[in-house]
Amino acid sequence: MPWQRLDQLLHPLLARLGPRFFTRRVTWGLILFLIATAIIALDFLPQKLDLAVGQPSPRDFKAPQGIVYESEVLTQKAREEAARQVAPVYRVDNTVVSALTGQTDGIFQSIREINNSTSDTNERVNRLKERLNQFQLSPATLQALAAADAGSLNNLAASTRNIINQVMGEAVPQDALNAARDKMLAAVETAGIGDPYRPLVVAILRQLDLKPNLIYDVAATMQKQDKARAEVVPVQVTIRQGEKVVSDGELVTAEDIEALQKLGLLRTGTSWGGFIGLFIFQALLVAILLLFLRIFKPDIYNNSHLLLLLGLLWLIFLVFSRGVVAISLGGRPEMARLVGYLMPVAAGSMLVAILVDAQVAVVFTLFLGLEAGIMGGNYYQFTAAGVISGLTGIYCVAHLSHRSDLARSSLFLMLANLLSVVTLGLMLKATLFQLSIAAGLALANGLLSAVLTIGFLPFLENSFGITTAVKLLELSDPNHPLLKRLLLEAPGTYHHSILVGNLAEAAANAVGADSLLARVGAYYHDIGKLKRPYFFIENQVTAENPHDRLAPTLSTLIISCHVKDGLEMAREFRLPQVIQDIIAQHHGETLISYFYHKACESCRDEKEVAADDFRYEGPKPRSKEAAIVMLADSVEAGIRSLPKPTPGRMEGFIRKIIREKLEDNQLEASDLTFRELAVIAEAFMRVLNGIFHTRVEYPDVVLKEMERRKGRNGMLHKQSAG
Repeated sequence: MPWQRLDQLLHPLLARLGPRFFTRRVTWGLILFLIATAIIALDFLPQKLDLAVGQPSPRDFKAPQGIVYESEVLTQKAREEAARQVAPVYRVDNTVVSALTGQTDGIFQSIREINNSTSDTNERVNRLKERLNQFQLSPATLQALAAADAGSLNNLAASTRNIINQVMGEAVPQDALNAARDKMLAAVETAGIGDPYRPLVVAILRQLDLKPNLIYDVAATMQKQDKARAEVVPVQVTIRQGEKVVSDGELVTAEDIEALQKLGLLRTGTSWGGFIGLFIFQALLVAILLLFLRIFKPDIYNNSHLLLLLGLLWLIFLVFSRGVVAISLGGRPEMARLVGYLMPVAAGSMLVAILVDAQVAVVFTLFLGLEAGIMGGNYYQFTAAGVISGLTGIYCVAHLSHRSDLARSSLFLMLANLLSVVTLGLMLKATLFQLSIAAGLALANGLLSAVLTIGFLPFLENSFGITTAVKLLELSDPNHPLLKRLLLEAPGTYHHSILVGNLAEAAANAVGADSLLARVGAYYHDIGKLKRPYFFIENQVTAENPHDRLAPTLSTLIISCHVKDGLEMAREFRLPQVIQDIIAQHHGETLISYFYHKACESCRDEKEVAADDFRYEGPKPRSKEAAIVMLADSVEAGIRSLPKPTPGRMEGFIRKIIREKLEDNQLEASDLTFRELAVIAEAFMRVLNGIFHTRVEYPDVVLKEMERRKGRNGMLHKQSAG
């Protein structure tokens, strides 16, 4: 098989990298997972955009679907506007007053020191004149200061400080410094300062180095602005479906770019967060699917080829879906999005239902539906439509009995897709034109899914060695070369096989086994008799039996060889393995009793005859279907030897056959229960009663009356003709 050959090539290379770590299951699983994730992740790769803020729009952009989102651009603008509305925060700098009073206190301290340094008044005046030269004081003022005692100087200093504190203790900005100085000079007149000392105070106040004490508080202002920003509620933008976002030729703003990005119409760079989220989501889906298989379908979970098949079907679906998404329906985004309705979820669902299991197909449908929603632009309507389509497809193929069922499934798919798409469109308030396009895509999806299923089915069957109902239906065709040869060269065996098939099908249906496999297996179980057809009694047209001239051991060898011959012919015609198993197991290790007893009769000592030499080589039936074919074969072959097969005799014979097989341990590997064996016996009886039913014996009087009416009708016909 192609996949096995590829596996044999890749595995040794990967094993060299880490022979203890890598297994074939893990290797193939990682390869398929990474490829599938890469296919979906194409939506997260950056694309070159010609649309930028301040440039004219190349065309009209309309919302393909309604959306509500928090606008980061508008929210940021609102926050900055709120910050701008915040009034600046100022604070009073008390160090300005301290510096001014310090300057004043320094001057008065100098006067005290001069007065305390000498008792000579003239010397005091001269020294004060020198110290206070910058104030240009009059001799009278200097004389008064020289004669002032400490208490007077202290009071004068205190009055000066009070004037400064009174005026500069308030908030004084830069542009109010002159007014503040004038205010202090005016306060001198009302401060109660003596006339000799007043010129000094005025001179000090005039020459003070005034500075504004109202300072702009940067930290407090920024804190207030941050608070104003935080109080702004995020701006929500609502865009309705079909609403025009930006017109052709209109200058694009930052708000327009954001809206187009939210709608999925533009992408400016790699979304690493989205890519990581996608990777984790894909891993979660795969883990859930594997967990389901491990718990509920362990036979599938432990089958590496079936797991590989599921992964391959996932990959095929993603490839086709990627191609579908790339289809352009024109420049209008709201129309381009509708191609998501064309993603063939149902094809994957039907293939899994046919090749693997219907219950697994249901879970796989949910899996593919979620993938369809992601690839379609994260829109739930594609998931909903895909799941409905997939479940409908599973229903159509769950009980596949004719080849035409696959073609007929497209009609059901088209109807289900149409109803789902129309109802979803009405819920989403789509326009009539959008509904018509979506309906056309839904109908095309149904046809596409059926075509893909029919096209991929033979390839996957042959590649993975899976026998499906479709394959079995092909093998049940009477025109198959082996069946035609059986009809022409061994007609007795052919009719025997047909009857065995009817019995096996009825019994398999009764116990819940695969009835189609049982019937087709019965058709081919005796194809080995084509090598020597006339050595088998059902094909002998004369009274002469060739076994009468042969030793029992040779006859046993000829009879038992039809199993090996059948297997060789089955391999030559490439019959499925399940059919080959039925051919090999339909006799198990049963004793060929006729020739065994014949050998015992011809031998003086029965102990010299080994019973094992007269048994089929086996193996014993390992499936319910093979065991049912074994029982049906024995029942059909033996029932014809019954004289006057009445229902009672037939029922006793059937139960005898089943009991003998049980006692000979031929059914121990088939998993058939005693209850199922009883049900099988009843099913055989229903079929055989239909074949060997008794005819109604009419009384002589009734027969004479029927002949008389027949003759009368003949006379009437003659008269009418004349």
